[in-house]
This record gives sequence, structure tokens and C-alpha cells, in this order.
Amino acid sequence: MVAPLTLLVDAGDELGEGVLWCDRSARVYWTDIQGARLHGYSLATGEHRLWHLPERLCSFALTDDPDLLLAGLASRLAWLDLRDGTVSTIVAVEPELAHTRVNDARCDRQGRFVFGTLDERADKEAIGGYYRLNTDLTLERLPLPGCAIANSICFGLDGDTMYYSDTQRQTIVRWDGYGSGGPARTTMFADLRGSDAWPDGSVIDEQGYLWNAQWGASRVARYAPDGTLMATWPLPVTQPSCLCLGGAGFNQLFVTTAWEGLGAQARAAQPMAGGLFGAEVAGVRGLPESRFGALP
Repeated sequence: MVAPLTLLVDAGDELGEGVLWCDRSARVYWTDIQGARLHGYSLATGEHRLWHLPERLCSFALTDDPDLLLAGLASRLAWLDLRDGTVSTIVAVEPELAHTRVNDARCDRQGRFVFGTLDERADKEAIGGYYRLNTDLTLERLPLPGCAIANSICFGLDGDTMYYSDTQRQTIVRWDGYGSGGPARTTMFADLRGSDAWPDGSVIDEQGYLWNAQWGASRVARYAPDGTLMATWPLPVTQPSCLCLGGAGFNQLFVTTAWEGLGAQARAAQPMAGGLFGAEVAGVRGLPESRFGALP
């Protein structure tokens, strides 16, 4: 189903993350969190652009303006204008917590920005949370348990199911009824405890299957809607971090990777760590990325 994943951009990212395909600009965007920079790469021309940010860019979302992103910076949500690099703050995130930052995010099917936070300390605790920026720019905390490393945020085809992970727990959880509001009815979706796979970024394809980048396991995995592991694909680096399906036919898999935390010997053994990888996918397509449903 997936051709071998090969290096598309030797980006050298310490912590590549948050990859999204923009069907309007025909670019794939991703962030190097620790480098506080945004990448933009054109498949058609090979043009590779960089935007340097005043603060670490941890996640982001597309909007109806192809030159404007909703940025999840380490300490705040903001508008990011790609024309001139202007950053305009919307709201601070967890200002009362000195050791957390914004982490993984994705817009839900209703056009709202859903994200989580992580504890940056070495001895991580579940002090962070999961949040939603609504289209009226109000911020609300979702009724989910605290987390140490929020990840794997994505949404079922009908918009009523949310998937998420606290990577430290090595599980992906499914929340049925997300779109309906009310108490969170959650069930175990994928249990990776006891393995070398730590669930990182996820995305849903047009068949409702979940694709997950599995940090530490050198692989991407695809799960059926009932949580059955259907297939895995290897990478030549140990730390894949996020993924998306895009390209003109939504049949191109993009995967970000990282060299964060690798010692000198490990980095020498995997010189492509921190690059953007890609491959064509046969027999399945991705979906256009949901865009944030408001503009400044």
C-alpha cells in the first residue's frame, strides 16, 4: 500500500512536528519546534521556504486565507501571517503553569482548533490538558484527564469521535460523542504498553482509518476504526513524530522526524534524522485538512 519512505527534505530538525498539507497553496508545512521555525515545501517546484518565529512553534492550523495560519506557539495561540511573518497573539495558554507548553493539535470537523500541552520537565507529570479554541476565539478546556505529553489528536469522519494520546502512557484513546458535547465517554483504541512504540502524531484517512507516527519504533502504523493494527511501514530513523496525507491526489504520505535526545553515536547511525520523509500510497487517500473557521 505504501512505497518505501524516502527522504524528501534534509531539514535537520531537532524536533520536526505538526506536518500539514495545504491543498490551496500545494505546499506541505511543518515545524521544527526547538528551532522555532516553520518549513514550507512545494512538491511541484521543490521550493523550500523557512519562516523564523519569535517563539517555538509547536503546532498550527490552516485557515481560509492560504497566507494566514493559526499558530500554537509554546505559550500562546496567535495568528501567523506568512506574507511578512507577523505574529499577533490571540490568547495565552496555561500562564499559571511555569513548566508546560503547547504541543500537538488539529482542527476538528467543525473548524475548531483542538490542542494539548506537555510538561517540559524531565520528570514529567500529568499537569497539562486538552483545549479547544472555538471560532469565536474563546478558549475552553476539554473534559479529559490531565496529561504529560498530549499527542495523536485527530477526528473521525463524522466529527463525533476524537482520538488523543498521552504519549507517556503509550496508549491512544477514543472519545465517542465528542461532537455532541457532554461528558467524555472514552475507550482504549490502541495499547502500546510494553513495546518500544510511543504514539505521536496521528491523522485519519478517507476510510476512517487512523495513521500514527510511532516515536522510538522507527515506523508508521495504520489502524482500523475498531483499533485493529492493519499494517506498519519502517523508516531509517528511530523518531518519527507526525504525519499527514496530501499531494495533488491526497495519496502522498509525509512524515516528520527528530534527532532530539539522540547521542552522538545514534545521530551518526541515522544521519537523516530530522528530515521530512515521503512516499506514495496506493489504494487509499487522505482528506483535505480541516481549516480553522475564523479569521482576524
